[in-house]
Amino acid sequence: MKINVIGHRKIFLIIALALIVLSLVSIAVFRFRLGVDFAGGTVWDVSVPSATPLGVKNALEQAGAKNPVVAYDQITKSYSITLPQISEDERSSYLDALKGKFGSGVVSEDFWSLSPSVSASLESRAIVAVILVLAGISLFVAYAFRRVSRPVSSWKYGFITLLTLLHDVVIPAGVYAALGHFFGLTADSNFIIAILVIMGFSVHDTIVVFDRTRENLGKAKGKIDLPEIVNESVNETMHRSINTSLSLALVLLALYFWGPGSLKFFALTLLIGIVAGTYSSIFVASPLLVLSNKETGKK
Repeated sequence: MKINVIGHRKIFLIIALALIVLSLVSIAVFRFRLGVDFAGGTVWDVSVPSATPLGVKNALEQAGAKNPVVAYDQITKSYSITLPQISEDERSSYLDALKGKFGSGVVSEDFWSLSPSVSASLESRAIVAVILVLAGISLFVAYAFRRVSRPVSSWKYGFITLLTLLHDVVIPAGVYAALGHFFGLTADSNFIIAILVIMGFSVHDTIVVFDRTRENLGKAKGKIDLPEIVNESVNETMHRSINTSLSLALVLLALYFWGPGSLKFFALTLLIGIVAGTYSSIFVASPLLVLSNKETGKK
C-alpha cells in the first residue's frame, strides 16, 4: 500500500511547523535548567540505607546545605545529590550529618565539583559543537550529491538536510525544556550527547531517501515528473526507515524503564528525537525537495 506523501505534503509540513513553533515557545518560556556541567556545582553519590530522598534532603538542609537536589537510583541503590560548589570540609560535615541520622552504613561513593568558569567554558563549547555538526553534515550531503543537478541542485539537498536536522533537534529540546520546568530536569552533557546522536541517526535516514531519489531520477527517461519520482522513492524506503527506528525505539524504551536512573532522560530525549527524525525523513525532507524545484515537469 502506497502513501501519497507528496500529494498530502501541505498537511505533513504544517504538522512539522506546528511542532517546531510549540517547541520554540517551550524553550523561550521555560528556558533550560542547566546542570552542574554547564552551571557549576557539585555532584555527590552516597549510599544511605533505609532512607528516602526527602529524608536525605532534610538531613542535608539541617546540616547547612543550600538547595540540595536528591535523586535515587534504583539500579545502584544510591542517592545522587546535586549541590552548589562545596569544599572537601563541607562534604565531610554533611557526611557526618547523614551518618548521625541514618547510621554508620552511610558510604560516600563518588564526589566531583566544577567551578562556574569551567562550566561556562563547557557550555560554550557544547553550543559550538552542535553548530559545527549541523553545518558539517549539511556540507557533506551537498558534496555527496554534487553530481546531481537534474532537476534538483546538490546544494538544495544539503540545505533541506539542515532544515530537517533543525526540526529533529528543536522538538526534543522543547520537550526537555518543559520537563525541566515541571519536573526539575537539568540540561547537562548527556543532553548534548543525545542531540548529537539524534542528528547522526536522522541524517542517515534522510540520506537513504535522497539516495533512492537520486537513483530513480537517473533511471527516468524523457520528461521528469519529480513529485511522482520522489513519492515512489519515499514509499520504497519507508518500511526500512520505520523498522530501523522501531528497533531502536524498543531498546530506548527498555533503557528508560529498566536502565540506570542517570540514563533515564537521556534515553527519553533520544526516543523523542528518533521519532521526530523518522517523521522528518519521510514527511518533511521529501516534500521540501519537491517544493524547492522550480522546473518540475521539464526535461
